[in-house]
Amino acid sequence: MRKAQRRSLGQEAADRVRDAVFAGYFAPGAPLREVELAASLEISRGSVREGLARLEQEGLVRSVWHRGTRVIELSAADVDEVYTVRAALERLAFATAAGRIDASALAGLDGVVDGMARSLAEGADGPALLALDMDFHDRVYEAAANRRLLDAWHAVRSQVYLFQLTRIARDDAEYRGILVGEHRELAGLLRRGDTACLAVAAEEHVDSARRRLVRILADTGTTEA
Repeated sequence: MRKAQRRSLGQEAADRVRDAVFAGYFAPGAPLREVELAASLEISRGSVREGLARLEQEGLVRSVWHRGTRVIELSAADVDEVYTVRAALERLAFATAAGRIDASALAGLDGVVDGMARSLAEGADGPALLALDMDFHDRVYEAAANRRLLDAWHAVRSQVYLFQLTRIARDDAEYRGILVGEHRELAGLLRRGDTACLAVAAEEHVDSARRRLVRILADTGTTEA
């Protein structure tokens, strides 16, 4: 991990640990030990503790009394909970954004989808594609211009990112096959302002990912948190 920079050390610790989890340095279920993290980041255990508390608020880690802190594990129950919440948020975000998005933001979404297509053609890896995927959705929430909706998205975003990384790692071909088409459709519906179709498409976009990941976890025997 990169050494912590001297800003808000608790936030810096959260950022570095989050990056390490997403990079696979800490696998789902892995323990996060304050002493080791403090030594690696060259900050105090108090700052590490603050950072882990931030990540717990994001749902990326779980702390249990006398058992320490661990990266969340991936279970079908967790996936169902997170993606059910996300589906409701996406439905609202896209429907709200349809009435507020401007030409510049629409062009930005088209640019992200074009970037997906180029990256696929160039053989980009799964995490690079996921970064574009998340950027697309971040832009939709920004376009919706609802601060509380954006906060709700940020509350589950890290969990979604980790779950999607797992999905890609275990079913990369399926993800690559639908990535551009699904996001191109969503961008087109936003441009047309078709809120009824958009809400349904946005919810199905998330629910299809949920169903696929639940099947992947079932196939690999990962059924408990």
